[in-house]
Amino acid sequence: MTEIWAQAALWLGLALLASMISIWLRIATALSEIVVGTIAQMFIGALLGSALLAGDSNWIKFLSGAGAILLTFLAGAELDPAVFRKQWKQASVIGLTSFIGPFLGCAALARWGLGWSPEASWLAGIAMSTTSVAVVYAVMLEFGINTTDYGKTVLAACFITDLATVVALGLIFAPFTFRTLVFLAVGVVAFLILPLIVPRFFRRYGGRPSELEAKFLMFALFGLGALATWADSEAVLPAYLLGMVLAGTVGKDHALIRRLRTLTFGLLTPFYFIRAGSLVSLPALVAAPGAFLALLLAKMATKVAGVYPVTQLYKAPKREGMYTTLLMSTGLTFGTISALFGLSHALITQAQYSALVAAVIGSAVIPTLIANAFFLPRHLVSAREEAPSR
Repeated sequence: MTEIWAQAALWLGLALLASMISIWLRIATALSEIVVGTIAQMFIGALLGSALLAGDSNWIKFLSGAGAILLTFLAGAELDPAVFRKQWKQASVIGLTSFIGPFLGCAALARWGLGWSPEASWLAGIAMSTTSVAVVYAVMLEFGINTTDYGKTVLAACFITDLATVVALGLIFAPFTFRTLVFLAVGVVAFLILPLIVPRFFRRYGGRPSELEAKFLMFALFGLGALATWADSEAVLPAYLLGMVLAGTVGKDHALIRRLRTLTFGLLTPFYFIRAGSLVSLPALVAAPGAFLALLLAKMATKVAGVYPVTQLYKAPKREGMYTTLLMSTGLTFGTISALFGLSHALITQAQYSALVAAVIGSAVIPTLIANAFFLPRHLVSAREEAPSR
């Protein structure tokens, strides 16, 4: 157990350092955690050995995965059903545009520009087409934008993009099996029943120090996540859908949301974001930066070329339009999941995987830094959160 406690202390120490850096530099904590994880993986691994920062331990994978699930659930719970019904066309058009351009553009670049195989090229298109709900939600939460109609519309567009990514991955690579049917059937039943029973269940048994509400939600999230992975899907997909269907009940319980945020941001998401950063090998990128830079630039260029005109079509102010475009250019969860899927199924090589993961993580950092530095819609930022904090 000594090694586990030492690892836990190191990872949470890095999370504390990342939080301090985010305060000093006035950037989102999620981004500083990714960068700290990337740098720490190189320097701490060289000084103290790679075992201390190894992100492949089962307990670290669990905490990281749990952080992604709960963060995605919270993002879904922030969606106001009334706002979504009002803005679903805009969110759908932005989300699908955000997917199609990078999917086709990056696949073409990988095939004819980098000389990758057809399978690897399609996988690259899928990985680079994603938008990170986790990063976008974390950044918006820092500035209080998540509670605005604008923020909820952008989060809905992020979901549309990632849903298209999952569908593309399934149609091109993952077989549609009996397990898929079981997952869809159980999911539909759960999403229909839970909004009916959760309010009654919480009114009767909730409001106690035992935190029954949090336990019930995590039971449902982890259960649906297990079913999703059993069906060769991803655990974060039902988490976002569950957040959406419970937005009208759980999402309006501000005390419960604050408690879930404390658990998620205080313990779980540091493992998720720092682990994401630790997957990048800086020496490998320095030795062969071409594929990484080409994929990152292609993703950002195709996102801007597709999303920004759509925001102008819906008459968004130019600052908000560019901010939306840059946030839609982020990627992390589904991008790394898609790359890992390709590596584990021998669709891509280790070198191609490193380039993809580095480009995905780069897209989580660079567009967001540009967005917050130059295009932050300050009229939407609440005065209380003018200085980013958790």
